[in-house]
Amino acid sequence: MCDDPYCTTCPTYFKASTEYDPKDFNCIAINWTMTETLVLLRSMNDFVYFLNILLQFRLAYVSPESRVVGAGDLVDVPKKIAVHYLKSYFLIDLFVVLPLPQIMILSVLPRHLGLSGANYAKNLLRAVILVQYIPRLFRILNLLNGRSPTGFIFESARANFIINLLMFMLASHVVGSCWYLFGLQRVNQCLRDACSKSNIKGCIEVIDCGHGRNQSYQSADRTSAMWSNNSDAIACLDPSVNGFRYGIYVTAVPLTFETNMVKKYVYSHFWGLQQISTLAGGLTPSYFVWEVVFAISIIGLGLLLFALLIGNIQNFLQGLGRRRLEMLLRSRDVEQWMRHRRLPENLRRRVRQAERYNWAATRGVNEETLLVNLPEDLQIDIRRHLFNFIKKIRIFSLMDEPILDAICERLRQKTYISGSRVMSQGGVVEKMVFVVRGKLESINGENGIGVSLAEGDACGEELLTWYLEHSSVSRDGKKVRLPGQRLISNRTVKCLTNVEAFSLKAADLEEVTTIFMRSFRSFLVQGPLRYESPYWRSLAATRIQVAWRYWKKRQKLSDQTLKL
Repeated sequence: MCDDPYCTTCPTYFKASTEYDPKDFNCIAINWTMTETLVLLRSMNDFVYFLNILLQFRLAYVSPESRVVGAGDLVDVPKKIAVHYLKSYFLIDLFVVLPLPQIMILSVLPRHLGLSGANYAKNLLRAVILVQYIPRLFRILNLLNGRSPTGFIFESARANFIINLLMFMLASHVVGSCWYLFGLQRVNQCLRDACSKSNIKGCIEVIDCGHGRNQSYQSADRTSAMWSNNSDAIACLDPSVNGFRYGIYVTAVPLTFETNMVKKYVYSHFWGLQQISTLAGGLTPSYFVWEVVFAISIIGLGLLLFALLIGNIQNFLQGLGRRRLEMLLRSRDVEQWMRHRRLPENLRRRVRQAERYNWAATRGVNEETLLVNLPEDLQIDIRRHLFNFIKKIRIFSLMDEPILDAICERLRQKTYISGSRVMSQGGVVEKMVFVVRGKLESINGENGIGVSLAEGDACGEELLTWYLEHSSVSRDGKKVRLPGQRLISNRTVKCLTNVEAFSLKAADLEEVTTIFMRSFRSFLVQGPLRYESPYWRSLAATRIQVAWRYWKKRQKLSDQTLKL
């Protein structure tokens, strides 16, 4: 049994509750203890399905008419929900939940047991059970695709793989149950053919044992005694004897003698799983038409399930190794490019190292692409979380949130390998870099003094001061900076280890300073900018030392002049 309201429970009424006593009676008996248990389980399953029907009258849905543009409108009005469900799947669900098998077993079947009409009653019960399968299977087709009428049910590849595997096992369960059921029907047909060939009167009624007959009752019945010794009837229960052609049901005949329910179920399930997996490759059906149709159905079902299952397995495995595959493809492209451009080996080694470190830091995910489709307020909150380190820098800790949001919006992730130069003396300062992880060294080009930079520090902050002093628009609105004028670096910044950082391009920084010019010109910003910056502090110390030495030299010359 399955707790899912759309689960297709197997025809276990005959699979578990019918058994033969071939040694003595050559007839079919009903195990009513097991039958009543299965009726109870089926009723519980139908009750869960009925609760699902009640839930559908309150379950909101997406209006199909509104899906023309966007994701559609969610309808949550109870009256509209009820009308929509009544027009869609209500009749199918109502037919599925009807207790027709229970009525047949508890009311119709007991009246015909032991009579000639028992076979027709059992055939009707089989038809009812199988017919109710079709709408149940139809209702779970959306689960096979991982979708519901209103959207995704299983979003991950792992969940889709698991649900398809469960569907595969459920299909094996159904096929094995039908195989046992049809095999039982073929045995019944063989007994009826043997009865028609014999001259035993009333043997049709003897084929059905009803509730089961004890030995004393059977021995007292002359017809039953003659039927028990009939060679054709005995041959029906022994597939090894050349007689009735059972075809694919040969192994089902001995299984009907088994009284252990677990063995019956496990073997039937195994048979169904084996045939679906091999597409009925080992089956040799007889010329019976419905047997051939059943074999064809197994092949078709196996092909369908294999296509769905293998497709989801492929998606699952690709999902696990997708990033690794992307890395391998990119590495191959980089290697081909380096060979095409004939790069020397030392450059190739540095390129490989940079690619590996960049992949380890970003995992191949482009954050800009991920954020671009999100709502603006959500983008701001995510950037505030990612770039929270900016507030640790005193230069920015005193700034307002709009300024920080504008800066965070323009930050871009960068990675540097050990030995890389972030800035070079005499080169143009093109960016401001915020260190997230790693160590750098800033070497002043005038005196060679080095300053260490680590997590939370920034380099290129002189660019901010330079833009404030050489603003393209002054307070009175006049241009004071010539187009094309750029800041030249007087220091070299070199990576001592692998470094993860975020950079702010010069053009973006100029745009921010232009927009928030008044805030940047505040003394609360200008003071920390010059006092906290390692660059400005080093430059100030150098200038003070130069001024002190110059003053000492002038003082010494003045003293010598006075002595003369």
